[in-house]
Amino acid sequence: MVTIHEFEQIGPYAWELPQGFDRRMRAPARIYGSSGIVDAALADRSVEQLVNVAMLPGIIRFAMAMPDVHQGYGFPIGGVAAFDAVDGIVSPGGVGYDINCGVRMLATRLDEAEVAPYIGDLATALYRRCPSGVGEKGTLRLSSRELDRVLAHGARWARERGYATDEDLARTESGGCLDDARAEAVPDRARERGLPQMGSLGSGNHFLELDVVDRVFDPETAAAFGLQSGQVVVQIHCGSRGLGHEVCTQYLRRLQGAPQRYGIEIPDRELVAAPLDSIEGRDYMAAMAAAANYAFANRQVLAHSVRAAFEEVLAGKVRDWHLRQVYDVAHNIAKVEVHSIEGKSRKLVVHRKGATRAFPAGHPELSGAYRAVGQPVLVPGSMGTASYVLVGRADSMALSFGSSCHGAGRTMSRHEATRRAQGAHVLERLAESGITVRAQSMRGLAEEAPEAYKDVDEVVESVSGAGLARKVARVHPIAVIKG
Repeated sequence: MVTIHEFEQIGPYAWELPQGFDRRMRAPARIYGSSGIVDAALADRSVEQLVNVAMLPGIIRFAMAMPDVHQGYGFPIGGVAAFDAVDGIVSPGGVGYDINCGVRMLATRLDEAEVAPYIGDLATALYRRCPSGVGEKGTLRLSSRELDRVLAHGARWARERGYATDEDLARTESGGCLDDARAEAVPDRARERGLPQMGSLGSGNHFLELDVVDRVFDPETAAAFGLQSGQVVVQIHCGSRGLGHEVCTQYLRRLQGAPQRYGIEIPDRELVAAPLDSIEGRDYMAAMAAAANYAFANRQVLAHSVRAAFEEVLAGKVRDWHLRQVYDVAHNIAKVEVHSIEGKSRKLVVHRKGATRAFPAGHPELSGAYRAVGQPVLVPGSMGTASYVLVGRADSMALSFGSSCHGAGRTMSRHEATRRAQGAHVLERLAESGITVRAQSMRGLAEEAPEAYKDVDEVVESVSGAGLARKVARVHPIAVIKG
């Protein structure tokens, strides 16, 4: 049983459990956050899971948790770890079931007063055009051959089909496509689940929001992102749907025997892993990349549907209904990246599970649009609360392999949330706050009640105070679309 007294506070928002805490640890375990966030992590299995990650072979520097950390499968959610690309491992538990769950932000040229008269109609049109809910089918039906193209090309496929612009791709992480994807590595059952779901939100914590920029912290960077106070923006939060879930499920099973075959010691079967340079490791990375591409394409198709809804409701009524993409970030992914370790460039497999890439200005992986200022980092709050736009800082490369939090982070399970809250009451509270809601399920609203999550302001303050990213702007919701 770990207590906060066994952590060394190495900064105002940084805590480290030394490698000597357990003889099996190959690196220290680090948490970024306030003392309250560390206390919350100690209340579930988050710290135990983080210590387990620190025991995996090939880990570089330390296992770490972002301030939104909470218990997950294998890695804690909010967990980040990097492994040597030559003799390290890859673990599906370090990516998660919803591969490339992520957030996309679109910006209007309208302020709240211009949109307010049409907010009900706009919410209804968005709800109709962006299907949501458990198992809900999407707006497109893919053939098997076209699914292959989605898995191989991601958002580039969407551009070919007329659902994306060149600017959209330039403002998407990795250009909306991981080139190492192989469609044939995706299991048949995953393909079956993905065929009907392109262009859908799904359920759980996935959402579509209309938001208003209510505060700008960094005017120069906000201007570079195309954001200003009072402006209406849209957030789309979803991932790879049933296809990604099935990829994770199938590869967790396939890799069960890999630790014994390759002599890998794992402390928890949820952390099954294979060497990156093994048949199992290469196949998982190829399938994971394909599922990530599906998610990039899915959010792009949803963005197209959002634009269609804005045109349907607002064309001829406002000065400009068009939407421009701010950015699209991935939350659950493992990527081969080059990082400086002890002054030398090394290829690493960086696992980010419930964590967002936060690369600084000048990083070669950033597109021309943001290379001069740094990568936008999108941090959605809980339903009905604020969300943040941050920007990557140079310090984050050494502190977290260029990583930040991905949201507020849960404090209670969905079961506990539904025990404590009723969907109708959540709906009433949101309406009293001036938030228009379209939802398929009252239970879904109860599961995502704001009190089921941490205080996003405290989480973001921890990220900022730790030097992982800098605050640029804050937004608050005026309409929410949920499954």
